[in-house]
Amino acid sequence: MKKITLIFFVLISFCLLSEVKAQVAEISSPDGKLKLNVFSEDGKALYSVTFQGKIMLEKSPLGLITNESDFSKNLEFINSKKDVVSKKYSNEKIKKSEVEYKANTLTVNFINVNEHSIGIEFQVSDNNIAFRYEILPMKDRFSCLVLSEVTGFKFPSQTTTFLSPMMKPMTGFARTAPSYESGYKADAELGTKADYGYVFPGLFHIGNEGWVLLSETGVSSLYCASHLNTTKENNLYQIAYPNMEENNGFGSSGSALSLPGKTPWRTITIGNSLKPIVETTIPFDVVEPLYEPSQKYQFGKSTWSWILWQDNSMNYDDQTLFIDLASKLGYEFILMDALWDKNIGKERMKELVQYAKSKNVGVVLWYNSNGTANDAPMGPRNKMSSSVERKKEMKWLKEVGVKGLKVDFFGGDKQETMRLYEDILSDANDFGLMIIFHGATLPRGWEIMYPNFAGSEAVLASEMLYFSEDVRKQEAFFATLHPFIRNTVGSMEFGGTFLNKFLTKSNKDKNKRHTTDGFQLATAVLFQNPIQMFAVMPNNLTDAPKFQLDFMKEVPTLWDETVFIDGYPGKYSVIARRHHDKWYVVGVNAEKTSKKLTLNLPMFVGKNVQFINDDKNGNTFTKPVSINKKGEFEIEIQPNGGFVLRN
Repeated sequence: MKKITLIFFVLISFCLLSEVKAQVAEISSPDGKLKLNVFSEDGKALYSVTFQGKIMLEKSPLGLITNESDFSKNLEFINSKKDVVSKKYSNEKIKKSEVEYKANTLTVNFINVNEHSIGIEFQVSDNNIAFRYEILPMKDRFSCLVLSEVTGFKFPSQTTTFLSPMMKPMTGFARTAPSYESGYKADAELGTKADYGYVFPGLFHIGNEGWVLLSETGVSSLYCASHLNTTKENNLYQIAYPNMEENNGFGSSGSALSLPGKTPWRTITIGNSLKPIVETTIPFDVVEPLYEPSQKYQFGKSTWSWILWQDNSMNYDDQTLFIDLASKLGYEFILMDALWDKNIGKERMKELVQYAKSKNVGVVLWYNSNGTANDAPMGPRNKMSSSVERKKEMKWLKEVGVKGLKVDFFGGDKQETMRLYEDILSDANDFGLMIIFHGATLPRGWEIMYPNFAGSEAVLASEMLYFSEDVRKQEAFFATLHPFIRNTVGSMEFGGTFLNKFLTKSNKDKNKRHTTDGFQLATAVLFQNPIQMFAVMPNNLTDAPKFQLDFMKEVPTLWDETVFIDGYPGKYSVIARRHHDKWYVVGVNAEKTSKKLTLNLPMFVGKNVQFINDDKNGNTFTKPVSINKKGEFEIEIQPNGGFVLRN
C-alpha cells in the first residue's frame, strides 16, 4: 500500500512539474481582468486568454516560417521580460480625439533547432491584446522572406462568428477584387469555410461569456496585410497571407523583411459586452506616425454627383451645380469622380477649382490606382503607380489648388500593394494632398501612421445601394454591423446618407430606398470617417424637410468621444458620439418589428434635446424632448428606421 501511495505521489509530482514546464510566462491587464498565458509544449509556442476567469481563447499556436528558418516548431524557451508602457496622444481623425493608453508588456524569446532567435512581444491593456514577432539576424543573414504564419486563435466550441469572406482575386468589376466589399453573415457557425478565407476584422460571440474582435494594425510597406482562414479544427482560425493571384499575379504572397525586423501587430479586443469592442482604440494605440504632416490638413463634409447622377454627371456644368450645393450646405469639399480627365480636362478643371475656391469649397479628384493590376478603363489611369508620373501629377494638383485625391481599384494585400499605398500617401503629403482609398483594403492604423490619410472604403458601401436591390433590402442589416466590426478598427468612407426616396437622379421610378429618412440621418453619425462624402442632391434643397437639411448642414465628421449605448450586430445599434460639447445619440433597427428600448443617456441628464424619429408609417419627424434626471429615455425604433438625439 505504501509503495502504491509513493508511485501515485511521484506521478502527481511529475504532472505538476510538467505543467510548470509547459507554462513559461503570463501577463495581465492593468485592471487584472484580462490574462494571457504563454506555453512551450513539444517544441511549439502557444498562448491562451481568459477574461474575468472565463476562457476566451484556448491554447492557440504562435510562430512563423521563413525561407531561412522555421519558427513554428522545435522551439526552446529562452527567457521573458516584463515592462509597462504608458502614453497620451491626440488624433482628430479617429473615434476619440484624446487617448490615454496604458498596458503591461511581455516579451518572450525562443530559439529554434538552428539556433535562430525569435521574440514575441505582447502588450496587454484593459480589454485589449496586441502582439507581434521580432526576428533577429541569423548569423550572416540580415534579411529573410517570411513565407507563412501558424499564428492562430482557438475559440470555445459555443462561439458564433460575424465574418466577411475574402473575395476571389481578379474577379468582380474589371478584375479589381479583392476589395473588402463582401457582406457579413451574422452568428454563423464556428468553422464555416470560405474559399479564400475571411477579411479583418472578425467578430466572435463566445455565447454568454463575451465577445472577441480580431484584427491587425501597423501594416506598412515593410510587410503584407493578412487575413483569417479556417483550419481542419473548426474552432481554430489562423493568419493567412495574400493569395498569389492578387495584383494580377505580381509580387510575393509573403513578406521581405530586413533583420532585425518586426511583423505588424495582431490585435484582440475582449469584453463581456460589446462596449469594449465599439470603444477600443487599440488599432491606434500601438502605432506611431511615419512622417510629419507637411501642413495642417482640414477634414469635413463633401458633396459628390457620381453616387446618383453617375458617369454622365462628370461634366463642367453638373460639377458647378454640386460646388454650389456644397457652398449652400456649408460643406468643405466636393468630390469629382472618374472620367473628369476625359470629360472636363485639365485646363477647364483649373477653372472649376478656382470657382470652387471662390465658394470656399475644396476639390477632391478621383484617380485610378494603376493600369497593371486591373482592367478598369476609367481615368485618370497610370498616374499613381509610377513614382515619376505620380510626382508630376501631384505637382500639378498642388499648383491648381486641389485639396486631395480619392484613389480607387487596388485589389490585393501583397507587400507590393502595401508599398503602393504608402508611396501614394507619402508623396501626397509632400504636396499637401489628402488621400482617400476606395476599392481598397482595410486601413490598419493608418490614421496615425500617415497624417494625410483621410479614410478608406473597404466595405459594402453606398454605390452598391445604387446598383443592387438585394443590398438595398439589407441596408439596415449591414448598418447595424459596422459600428461593431469594420468601423470600430478604422475610418470608413461609406458615401451615403440619402435624402432621395429613390436612388436615382430623377428621384422617382426605380431603386426605391427601403430605409427611412430617420435611418439615413442616423448613419451620418453612426458611420465615422474624417471626410464624409454625403449623398445629398441638389433637388434635396427643395424637396427635403428643412430640419433634415439643417441636420445635414450641422452634423460633424470629427469626434472627440464615442460611447456604446446598446445593440446587437445584425439587429440594432445605438451609439453616442461627442463633438466638443455637442452629443449625438443615434440608433438604427434592422429587425422586422419595431424595437422598444429604455436607453441610459448620462450625457443628457435633465436636458432638453432635439429628437428625430420615425412614426409607424415610416414618416420622419422632429420634436424637442426632455431627458429625466436618471438619464433614461424610452424609444421605439421602427423597422428599417433610425433616430437621432442631440443637444
